[in-house]
Amino acid sequence: MSKILIVEDYKDLSEFYEEFLEGDSLFTASDGEEAVALYRLHKPDIVLMDLKLPKKSGIEATKEIIEIDPKAKIIAITAYGSTIGSKALEAGAKEVLRKPVRFNELRDLIEKYKLL
Repeated sequence: MSKILIVEDYKDLSEFYEEFLEGDSLFTASDGEEAVALYRLHKPDIVLMDLKLPKKSGIEATKEIIEIDPKAKIIAITAYGSTIGSKALEAGAKEVLRKPVRFNELRDLIEKYKLL
């Protein structure tokens, strides 16, 4: 069982991720500040990071998490094109998924990072 931090401000999507990932130990945050705090507290194996978030963007939260743990496995998720995706990679995300998320692709990425 892996610890996964889900960072998503859209409640329905967050709940869908939770259902999709049941069986893992899950933590959820709805903004970037909460994401950083939960990362510090739980040290999850994988972070699913929405990039457009209230209080602190997913880019800023990714940078802070990488400062805490340079080996953090962050998968950025965005509906806002390649520009913000490339910023997420520069900030330290390992991968970028585009919304709408193809859940078989998400499952494959999670399995990949569980093994690393």
